[in-house]
Amino acid sequence: MAPIVTGEAQFAAVPAAVGIISAFGLVFTVPLFAWICCQRKSAKTNKTPPYKFVHMLKGVDIYPEKLNNKKKFGVDEKTELNTKNVTSPTGTKNALHLDLDKRDLNGNFTQPNYKVRSSPDLDIPSPQKCFVEESKELVTPEGLLSNNAPSSTEKTEKKAKLGTLFFSLEYNFEKKAFVVNIKEAHGLSAMDEQSMTSDPYVKMTILPDKKHRVKTRVLRKTLDPTFDETFSFYGILYGQVENLALHFMVLSFDRFSRDDVIGEVLVPLSGIDLSEGRILMNREISKRNVRKAVGRGELLVSLCYQSTTNTLTVVVLKARHVPKAESSELSDPYVKVNLYQGNKRVCKKKTHVKKCSPNPVFNELFVFDIPSEGELKDTKVELLLLDSGRLSRNDVIGQLLLCATAEGTVGEHWREICEHPRRQIAKWHTLSEG
Repeated sequence: MAPIVTGEAQFAAVPAAVGIISAFGLVFTVPLFAWICCQRKSAKTNKTPPYKFVHMLKGVDIYPEKLNNKKKFGVDEKTELNTKNVTSPTGTKNALHLDLDKRDLNGNFTQPNYKVRSSPDLDIPSPQKCFVEESKELVTPEGLLSNNAPSSTEKTEKKAKLGTLFFSLEYNFEKKAFVVNIKEAHGLSAMDEQSMTSDPYVKMTILPDKKHRVKTRVLRKTLDPTFDETFSFYGILYGQVENLALHFMVLSFDRFSRDDVIGEVLVPLSGIDLSEGRILMNREISKRNVRKAVGRGELLVSLCYQSTTNTLTVVVLKARHVPKAESSELSDPYVKVNLYQGNKRVCKKKTHVKKCSPNPVFNELFVFDIPSEGELKDTKVELLLLDSGRLSRNDVIGQLLLCATAEGTVGEHWREICEHPRRQIAKWHTLSEG
């Protein structure tokens, strides 16, 4: 058992020796590392700044005394040698030689401008002056504006050109069908101001009956659409073709409001011979000819005042000559009735919408309560004829205001119901612009 004990004592002494040696090494290593760091810091402070970090101030070096035997900015070798040999009046050498008058803003010496003498008989203009005068004539702002600004005729031509429509006409004698192929359009005007494009499509109507109406598909974001769609109209005899006319309406689809009208093309078919086969045609798209109607339509209204119950009965019977919508489609009219006491609207009602009807018949009755007989003079009945829009706000087609202060037939109608109570009086009234 004795040898085992001595071995354990030897192994226990080894870690103690290692700990002592590492402690002495740490004591000497820390001061050595601190001394090395101080030496590096002092070397950095005494080191000459690099050549590329020398700053210049109008040819003056900020560190002239530290640049030994190195090329200085803006100083030639000859001038550097001369400055070494030049002494000041006091006998000491100049540490810094400044030639600010001979240097430019970058610190470089400027070369003298030598004047060229010529004989007084010869008048030689300087080329630099001529070049400046010519450049002035070429680069004046007025000249740029005059060259770049389009003339008034060019502006009118650009506005007038709405594009060109290409199509073909044909008559099929076997099927007794009139065939129209809408091929393409070029150079359409942009209806979307943000993307400067359009979503065009074409509507075609055969005049004068307007029984045949067709339209192409919508092509997205293009000003040169290619439709290539064929439409066949059966039941039209060949002898009737010359009495017809084709009306093309080019529109741009708008998802959130009414479709924008780009323009229209009207093609009379008189004088066009389709017996030899298909005929290719193209027409310039013109601005839509908006025919302003004399009025905004007419409305037949019946009024009856009940003095016993102090009620006013308004019957909206029908309308006629309702103008078309902006997209040349038939309007979807309805009438909105508003009752005013003074300048305050008391009640509002409306009729049903009549789809695609230029002469709608409503036959709808509305009864309004009036506080007293004396206030009938302050009562006003406003009738608005509107066009129902699916996605956009409803447009006002015409307006009619029935009151005591109205003139013409409207005022006569109001006075008659006041003079003859309990009598139903109906009259036609021309609508004004709303």
